[in-house]
Amino acid sequence: MARRLRPAAGAGARGALTLLALALCVAGARARALEWYSAVVRVEYVDPQSNLTVRSVPESGRFGDSSPKEDMRGPVGVPRADPKGCAPDTSFYAPGGLGAARWVALVARGGCTFKDKVLAAARRNASAVVVYNEERYGNLTAAMSHAGSGNVVVIMISYPKGQEILDLVHKGIPVVMTIEIGMRHMQEFISGQSVVFVAIAFITMMIISLAWLIFYYIQRFLYTGSQFGSQNHRKETKKVIGQLPLHTVKHGEKGVDVDAENCAVCIENFKVKDVIRILPCKHIFHRICIDPWLLDHRTCPMCKLDVIKALGYWGEPEDIQELPTPEAAPGSVSSGNLSVTSQDEDRNGESNLPSPSTSESRSACPASFKEDAGEDTALLGAVRSDPQHGGPIC
Repeated sequence: MARRLRPAAGAGARGALTLLALALCVAGARARALEWYSAVVRVEYVDPQSNLTVRSVPESGRFGDSSPKEDMRGPVGVPRADPKGCAPDTSFYAPGGLGAARWVALVARGGCTFKDKVLAAARRNASAVVVYNEERYGNLTAAMSHAGSGNVVVIMISYPKGQEILDLVHKGIPVVMTIEIGMRHMQEFISGQSVVFVAIAFITMMIISLAWLIFYYIQRFLYTGSQFGSQNHRKETKKVIGQLPLHTVKHGEKGVDVDAENCAVCIENFKVKDVIRILPCKHIFHRICIDPWLLDHRTCPMCKLDVIKALGYWGEPEDIQELPTPEAAPGSVSSGNLSVTSQDEDRNGESNLPSPSTSESRSACPASFKEDAGEDTALLGAVRSDPQHGGPIC
């Protein structure tokens, strides 16, 4: 029986890890790193009642994605009509006038794109555009995309801060805003396509791993079963071989010529005190030589007789019922051994011719032989008829 090779336990795991690493690398290539800068916003104005300069607490804003990162200072101007400043011809005003110096446009978020707001203010020579967020976002700011808006500084501030500045301008109070560069921030994020790709790769990896585990354990089960069946097969075959008669060679005995006969397996002559196994075909071998041979081949090395079938077992060895094994004591010859004859006995036929009374006495031999060997017909081959006298030899 060919031996099945057990699958390598680590091959599937290494393949799954390789697939996951490849998926993560591709996802990393698709991912983008968002770099943005915060802005520090300061506002100052003169209180008309106290005639004192009021400087507000610095607030944090956020530079637009395409905005130049530079400081800016100037008076604040607001749209005259629409606070969102979306119209291309939007005009701005500031208490005290804007003049030709740098000034900062304050507009509300929404109504149009950030780029439209910036371009509308740039047409009025605004140096910076401050967009305050919607009321629903509270103190939060958001990223702004406004590519193609030129060199105008663009930032976003929170809704409360923007509303505070707008109220001051509406009251006719001149407001000066200072914008400074804050901290640099890096934010890693993965696009939606990358998330889908990683999810598909992960599910595929799990399916491959599960299929590999199922295949591995099926192969392991089959391997274990084959090993178990092979062990049972050899065990049962060994029981059948054990029923073959044994004989210990003695000096000067008839039937075995120790000088002329040899074992066909090891090609060595039989020696005194050698234990030999006698097959149903009457060929004899050393027990230590023929037993391993029969376990593997089941046939006689010389005549290719199927020993298992010759003993009466036509099925597979697994179907054989356990039968008592006849054991022969060392130095004794079992019923099968009695059929071993030498060439000398064939030539001395006259001295061994049985008388009629002897033939009658031998007619009872097969019955006693069957009792010794059991009711099974395993050793029926040990009894053969004498071709010269027509009677059984026991």
